[in-house]
Amino acid sequence: MTQLDVLYRYGVPPTEAATLAIAKIREVYGVRRIALNEAERTVRIEYDATRLTEPVIHQLLRRAGLDIVETMPMFAPPLPEPEPTAAQ
Repeated sequence: MTQLDVLYRYGVPPTEAATLAIAKIREVYGVRRIALNEAERTVRIEYDATRLTEPVIHQLLRRAGLDIVETMPMFAPPLPEPEPTAAQ
């Protein structure tokens, strides 16, 4: 079993019907966890990559009625190290 997470940003907040439909995605075999963050307008899905793919997860959310705007990176890239200054 290979566990992966994907993070999406959505535009329009989900309606009550969409929220119930998103909750039912948890019943899909291979979906482990769903977390909505209303403040950041993101949804994070943990799933089994041996059973599902990211495009399938994306389609499940779209069919549930969630207005997905973009896929977000899970981690921020490391900051570049400052250039050492030459001693004069």
